Amino acid sequence: MGRHVRAIVTRLPFQNRTEAGRLLGAELAARNLGPDPIVLALARGGVAVGAEVAEALHASLDVMVVRKLGVPWQPELAMGAIARGTRVLDHAMITAAHISEKEVEAVAKRETEELERRERRYREGPEPDLRGRTVILVDDGLATGSSMVAAARHARAMNAQRLIVAVPVGSTEASERLRREAGECVCLATPEPFRAVGEWYVDFEQVSDSEVHQILKHAHSRVGTA
Repeated sequence: MGRHVRAIVTRLPFQNRTEAGRLLGAELAARNLGPDPIVLALARGGVAVGAEVAEALHASLDVMVVRKLGVPWQPELAMGAIARGTRVLDHAMITAAHISEKEVEAVAKRETEELERRERRYREGPEPDLRGRTVILVDDGLATGSSMVAAARHARAMNAQRLIVAVPVGSTEASERLRREAGECVCLATPEPFRAVGEWYVDFEQVSDSEVHQILKHAHSRVGTA
């Protein structure tokens, strides 16, 4: 399949997600993506990046809601992730940290409820039909890659023909993991050492539910009037 792209961009940090999305969109626009590609942006941070990518490709934009499964006593540390109908678990971490099955299920139940709430908030209709299409999965960066793995597996289960993971920045390990998982991973920069996505942006303010809704509404209006 495709090959992982490293160090296309050497100037870091990005000013914000909009700038990063424009640079990522320009890189993807130079590639042969086939007819009718669709951009699925991971909510929430990936939506601002994905909107710029979709505009550069003249492609439709939709949202992929994925929730991290945090360790019960350290929620920022991921022990896995979920997308609709898809669960990815880091079994080695769960075993090493002595996290019980009951604790895993409690976290998964809570995050599933939040996932469903966000899907209702962001999307007015059903999920887009991915059968036979090129699907570009976009986020603002890859740290461990667990959330993107869940997104890729969900898209594959929806019968996407070709998967491309596209991010402005990521760790080398996560980028290689996603290349193996999806087949193609376009990552503009893989700086070392890599500790967190946010350190490679000047402005990394959290994207709100309202902003996600407005970005998607604008994108749908653009496609509808094109």
